[in-house]
Amino acid sequence: MNLQEIRDLDPNNLGQASAGAKIFLLAFLVVIILAAGFWFFIKDQRIQLQSKEREESQLRTEFETKQRKAASLSDYEQQLDEMRDTLRTLLRQLPSKTEMPDLLVDISQTALASGIETELFEPGGEQLQDFYAEQPISIRMTGRYHQFGNFVSGVASLARVVILTMRDISLEPIEGLPGVLRMEGTVTTYRYLDDTEDADLLLEGDDS
Repeated sequence: MNLQEIRDLDPNNLGQASAGAKIFLLAFLVVIILAAGFWFFIKDQRIQLQSKEREESQLRTEFETKQRKAASLSDYEQQLDEMRDTLRTLLRQLPSKTEMPDLLVDISQTALASGIETELFEPGGEQLQDFYAEQPISIRMTGRYHQFGNFVSGVASLARVVILTMRDISLEPIEGLPGVLRMEGTVTTYRYLDDTEDADLLLEGDDS
């Protein structure tokens, strides 16, 4: 078969073509069919395969990450226990339940010694948390800026660790009294829970 035979092929009379031309046409048709099959079927499956391979890689990475975390779980639990012990130790530096009444008196006396006039100093009900209790105190005090600074410094120097946080506090000048401020709102101090109170909280949690 030569190139001229291919050019001289009559599409309407392929039966008269030479054997070589027929073989060439058959091979050409096979190539077309295979190409079409690849395009319509194999290509889509290759795309799906690539997608599954990427998904498998992601799942393998997630599995390895979770496996490492699971292997380190005991270490994390130990670190958590150590952090809880450290927190309890720090909380033990706060006042105890029996020390709170004297502490509130000390805070009030510190304000008085700083030259601050206390119009209101009213402790509210305690709020028990996991490891500590909050003691809100409604206050209304008047004094000068440096006197409030002395008050804060005096509270910080008390024998027991005292933490005061302020909520909804307003500090405004008093009309007609230059340099005098009125502080009003709620401050919160904290104490640690003794072992009995810790046990009571655990029992309450079980009941709920």
